[in-house]
Amino acid sequence: MNLMKKLPDAEFEIMKVVWANKPPITTGTVMEQLGKEKAWKAQTIITLMNRLVERGFLRSEKKGKERTYFSLISKDEYLKFETDDFIQRFHGNSFSSLIAALNDSRKFKKNDLDELEKWLKEKRE
Repeated sequence: MNLMKKLPDAEFEIMKVVWANKPPITTGTVMEQLGKEKAWKAQTIITLMNRLVERGFLRSEKKGKERTYFSLISKDEYLKFETDDFIQRFHGNSFSSLIAALNDSRKFKKNDLDELEKWLKEKRE
């Protein structure tokens, strides 16, 4: 989806709850799982979910008094978009630049390097 845009942090937090639950999801479910942690009021969550509908991340349906929401963008689709954008913006689409930056920051553990080596071997086959 070419029109996808980076989500503000608050909306991303809502989407993480949506992705972690079986659809459909309600504002009540989001409130239970996120409201106390973030100290958000119900109206804040409703506003954020409405913005996600406007952005094309959620679809909503009204059933009686309750409104339910369905994800239109999967977690994997969004994470791929964010990763591609990050690599393009900060590393000029260079995977090796990304790996070098991670290595320079000493974020790799030996196990991570082993997994990366295994992944590279699989991709070459």
